[in-house]
Amino acid sequence: MNKKEVFDNYENYILSTYTRVPLIFIKGKGMTLTDIDGKTYLDFFPGWGVNNVGHCHPKVMSAVRDQIGKLIFVPNNLYHLHQAKLAKEIITNAFPGKVFFCNSGAEAAEGAIKFCHAYGKDKRFEIITMLNSFHGRTMGAISATGQTKYQEGFAPLVPGFKHVPFNDINALKNAITEKTVGIMLEPIQGEGGINIASKEYIQEIRKICDEKDILLIFDEVQTGMGRTGEMFAFKHYGVTPDLMTLAKALGGGFPIGALVVKDKFTDILKPGMHASTFGGGAVICKASLGVFKAIKSEKMLKNTKLMGAYLLEKLLQLKEKFNCILEVRGLGFMIGVELSLEGKSIVDECLKNGLIINCTQGKVLRIMPALNVNKKQIEKAIRILDKAFETTTSK
Repeated sequence: MNKKEVFDNYENYILSTYTRVPLIFIKGKGMTLTDIDGKTYLDFFPGWGVNNVGHCHPKVMSAVRDQIGKLIFVPNNLYHLHQAKLAKEIITNAFPGKVFFCNSGAEAAEGAIKFCHAYGKDKRFEIITMLNSFHGRTMGAISATGQTKYQEGFAPLVPGFKHVPFNDINALKNAITEKTVGIMLEPIQGEGGINIASKEYIQEIRKICDEKDILLIFDEVQTGMGRTGEMFAFKHYGVTPDLMTLAKALGGGFPIGALVVKDKFTDILKPGMHASTFGGGAVICKASLGVFKAIKSEKMLKNTKLMGAYLLEKLLQLKEKFNCILEVRGLGFMIGVELSLEGKSIVDECLKNGLIINCTQGKVLRIMPALNVNKKQIEKAIRILDKAFETTTSK
């Protein structure tokens, strides 16, 4: 197909639920994407963090090739090897408990919401979430999401959610009632603008949850799988959640989600109470095992800490140079650059010069390269960003 045929097919046959950039990519390898015209791009926002180990990582691809000729799918009332192996791998790297497999972060959030209701036994059903949060696009997930722009047009929402300011422990305390059963938050808000929860805030929430028998749910759909320099972001805080949702990078580009439940609560959901037809399929689980293998064997967590600090340093140097950069914040390779101007012009200028980044909340650039990015690639990205700021601010 040529470019026109691709664009026409999208126009004629695919619902317009995305604002798409008019680029057609045909190949990805590591940090590089190649478009239909042969132009290459440095990808510093690989699929909202889906490709934490880069595009088409050899260990992921090898795992998929090995499995796809043997067994693709069996239903979840049967057993297969790789779901068993992956569940053990997740628990070994997280906390003692058990895993429910699904297909996406939104589905994992729905599982967490249902779990809270089951735990509340029809007496407690309120879940407190944060303003500027993002938990997915399904009805339960957008009801949990603390941003009205994602909820508009879908009323009535699922009842039982309260939204409070992020990092405000007093607002959280004041929102708790005798009907509160869960508190759900992202350790670092991604879509909300790379807002980082303070250690004191998280530790105080854990204390409140213990005292009041409230479930603490961490949405690690974006922060998980090494993005912050730890396999899971909760490890930065010295606390363990009761439930944790995973997706995005867990599959290395393949669709998978997971709800991780602390061992204390693993008897809440009984057979028949929750399910996901395609959750934890053989090929997907084998791919995810390849992701874990890649992160560990290539010491990507160490690289994320070292190169994340280097990238942050270089971005702070840009802040000194350009007055439109108000703040640079982040942890590992989850970095936000807040601007005094609309970020779209910077994103577009970077794209012209072969760098893919993202803008959220209108004025926050999101920069989230793969965990195995090197110094040379970071320096190239900084040069393109520098040029983009020069061009945009001189107009």
